[in-house]
Amino acid sequence: MSLPSQRVELPAGERDRNPTDASAPIPAHVAIIMDGNGRWAAQRGLPRAEGHRRGVAAVRRAVRAATEMGVRYLTVYGFSTENWRRPPDEVADLFGLLKRFIRHDLAELHDANVRVRVIGDRAGLSSDLVSLLDEAQDLTRRNTGLTLVVAFNYGGRQEIARAARALARLVRAGQLDPEAIDAEMLGAALDTRDIPDPDLVIRTSGEMRVSNFLPWQTAYSEFVFLPDFWPDFDERTFRGAVDQFRGRDRRFGGRGAQAV
Repeated sequence: MSLPSQRVELPAGERDRNPTDASAPIPAHVAIIMDGNGRWAAQRGLPRAEGHRRGVAAVRRAVRAATEMGVRYLTVYGFSTENWRRPPDEVADLFGLLKRFIRHDLAELHDANVRVRVIGDRAGLSSDLVSLLDEAQDLTRRNTGLTLVVAFNYGGRQEIARAARALARLVRAGQLDPEAIDAEMLGAALDTRDIPDPDLVIRTSGEMRVSNFLPWQTAYSEFVFLPDFWPDFDERTFRGAVDQFRGRDRRFGGRGAQAV
């Protein structure tokens, strides 16, 4: 068993900028906690399943907006490890929506040069769903446009625990000195080892917490919390959140501003 030696970082020359303002950097990586599907449906007297269905349409709009703005990575929180606590019929609806999204949208994503990545624990997922996830990744592996990262059956603490166990196995096998383990090495053992950390995290529905989403990777991310429920998220909402990000002074613990 081996681990990558370091995490990927985008070269300075690849940091895309908004074409409407060459002086204002846009985030290279945007991560979204898609929240509020159920409440959106409840306000309209609709079943929760309809809220989730409309949420899939919002994902399509987010992908389109990210592509148009030159965002290089978009991560969406599709299903958390804590979501297993929901009623079985709702969990089944969520799984069914993911399957339909892959079957119906994969060809279009591939044609748009989108690369699909899936992070999270495969344990507990049905074999047909795992096959679909693998198909999505394999088909789009060589695409060079937006990377769409789907966090499915994902929990941040669980991801860190998996990484720690991987390093522990190397130590037990005599292949790694425990004193050599540092933050860089642990980061290289995470699901996101070849994905740059998010610059911007957006959460919808007015909630102001991270809900076990990328806790390691978001140590220096900017957060934007929006009152909108996820099914109402559109290109204008996305651009508004990015504009908030562009107006912030990112110091990373230092004094001077640092661009994305």
